[in-house]
Amino acid sequence: MSAFSQELIGRSGYLSEGFADVYDRYRPSPPREVLDVLTLAAGVERPQLVVDLGCGTGLATRAWAELAEEVVGVEPNPRMIERARRATEQPNVRYVEAYAAETGMPDGEADLVTSFQSFHWMEPEPVLAEASRILRTGRVFAACDYDVPSFTEPEVDAAFADFMRARREQRQRLLVPAGAARWPKDRHLEQIRASGRFRYARELVASGRREIDAERMIGLAESIGGPPELSGEHEVAQAFERLRETANRVLRDRLWTQLLCYRIRVGIK
Repeated sequence: MSAFSQELIGRSGYLSEGFADVYDRYRPSPPREVLDVLTLAAGVERPQLVVDLGCGTGLATRAWAELAEEVVGVEPNPRMIERARRATEQPNVRYVEAYAAETGMPDGEADLVTSFQSFHWMEPEPVLAEASRILRTGRVFAACDYDVPSFTEPEVDAAFADFMRARREQRQRLLVPAGAARWPKDRHLEQIRASGRFRYARELVASGRREIDAERMIGLAESIGGPPELSGEHEVAQAFERLRETANRVLRDRLWTQLLCYRIRVGIK
């Protein structure tokens, strides 16, 4: 069991009552364009097995259902994985409640091992060793993260960025580290290379779109989570209310196109 991941989950707010529902409703699923890039990198037309590490409520796991023969989501948070199971109807998708370094999956059967917006929650070396173990030779591990804020509308994006900045500054004042503080996302590629488990590694980029309105933008901000002492602080609460006001005034209930920009760090076994 990963003590590092367990500690992050404990202080993330992700175990709070009802949080998994907010997360599943407002976080984006990866767009088809990103999945196509991963399939191309793996050198297969239709993956036989995709294993999605740190799958949360299964947003990325379910996205593979029509594109792969079998999909397995791996998640240690019991509330998140329970929500994933309730939300999943596809018969070729299943979930394993486990840490990413201890999947229990068989050796050498996966075409893709992915980690969407979650690799920074994990100890890199044991997780990359596990990913390499369950991958077929020549297949791909991918740590995938989208930019925050995604591009929607300049005034709204600026308000979202201010909200994120207030959270970072308050964490510093309270000495509460963020989930990505120890293993920042911009070091994922370095960690993949340093593991010695992959013959080739590089960063790819892809983008896709989804529709969003004021409610979804505000819900996205709420889905970031964090310890209660963070969200209750005056500066963070003020920044959130400014974001709420801006989203309601600018976006209203009209559907806007949000551009999701992904950075995909891949290792080929």
